[in-house]
Amino acid sequence: MPQELKSATGSAPRRSDEGVAARVRAIVDDVRTRGDAAVREYADRFDGRAPERLTPARVDELVASLPQQVVDDIRFVQDQVRGFARVQRESLHDVEVETLPGVVLGHRHVPVGSAGAYVPGGRYPLTASAHMTIVTAKAAGVPHVVACTPPIRGEVPAATVAAMHLAGADEIHVLGGVQAVAAMALGTESVSPVDMLAGPGNAYVAEAKRQLFGEVGIDLFAGPTEILVVADDTADPLTVAVDLLSQAEHGPDSPAVLVTTSATLGRAVLDLVGRLLPGLPTNDLAGPAWYDHGRIVVCDDADEMWRVADDLASEHVQVLTAEPRDALERMRNYGALFLGENTCVSYGDKVIGTNHVLPTLGAARYTGGLWVGKYLKTCTYQEVRDPAASAELGRVCGRASRVELFEGHARSGDLRAWRHGGDRFGWLDDVTAATPAAPAAGS
Repeated sequence: MPQELKSATGSAPRRSDEGVAARVRAIVDDVRTRGDAAVREYADRFDGRAPERLTPARVDELVASLPQQVVDDIRFVQDQVRGFARVQRESLHDVEVETLPGVVLGHRHVPVGSAGAYVPGGRYPLTASAHMTIVTAKAAGVPHVVACTPPIRGEVPAATVAAMHLAGADEIHVLGGVQAVAAMALGTESVSPVDMLAGPGNAYVAEAKRQLFGEVGIDLFAGPTEILVVADDTADPLTVAVDLLSQAEHGPDSPAVLVTTSATLGRAVLDLVGRLLPGLPTNDLAGPAWYDHGRIVVCDDADEMWRVADDLASEHVQVLTAEPRDALERMRNYGALFLGENTCVSYGDKVIGTNHVLPTLGAARYTGGLWVGKYLKTCTYQEVRDPAASAELGRVCGRASRVELFEGHARSGDLRAWRHGGDRFGWLDDVTAATPAAPAAGS
């Protein structure tokens, strides 16, 4: 049985909170009713400044205000994201197949018409979220992307705006929180309505997306960032400790978990985390995350380690074992895998090119993260070119529909069997009495 060297002492994060849900519902309803007027009031209250739709000239001014190295780095990272997203898009093929003589079925991958990208801020300029949401949408072929980000300490975050612009956003607003999500989903006088929403955010943003799902599509339901490190006795304790804290700094409710076959490693990591935390500038977030939600689980053997890891269905899974690629066969429940000591979750968050908008709170059991496919609708089409095939399908359709007592469906099939196969049906005789002879088969 697994043994815990360190257990979580805080309550587990939840997908929704009644108090948060009620406050979000009130804001969404207000934006739905009053549009821009409501958005301005909430922006003044929560963002500390009026919302602003940035003009091309203002965007150029903000980009020019940044050091060239910052702009170059944004371009580099977006090249990585765009390159991988394009490979993903190219892997998705339209299909068309003749399933029976004269019966053609197919599907096409059709981009949504518009997407809203929420790029969080407030405390830090989270430029990487612009790469993940906007670049990926554009690689999927989305024609119009609306992007919103909150001000930081009352100022327009120039680096975030640059990332949005260089990613290809068609409309950029300095606007945050529930009011931004609601404005994009519902549309206002100043903000264009979108077909789907994407991007991470705090509990209020996540709840707004949850409530608006159905009116618009969303990428996925998100909770606090999670990291799981899977390690054996070959792992370096310092690497494990540093990488656990790299994700704990996302917030005080971000779980950081080590699952290992080595009690020696577990004890060393526990000691190192305690020594590293006091000197970490984000200790105010990482400390509570580790002490309340951090865990170290020691397993009897590798089979148990992989089983425990898979049951956790974590957002980020970093594999520090002698054979890290074993995870590709041993695990099925994860948002993203990071294989080997040369790789880390922070690369996925910031620079490597895979998408960092990933499932949390166990959602990895049923979904992956944001990718070009989330912005595509796989739409089918059907065409029966052979009248004889239509007649035969009509006969089967009639029989199958009557088993389910769907007479209207059955008659649609009957009509084709009569028209193309010469079949006779009492209900049709009644309506075609003036011309009782059925059409010739195949006519």
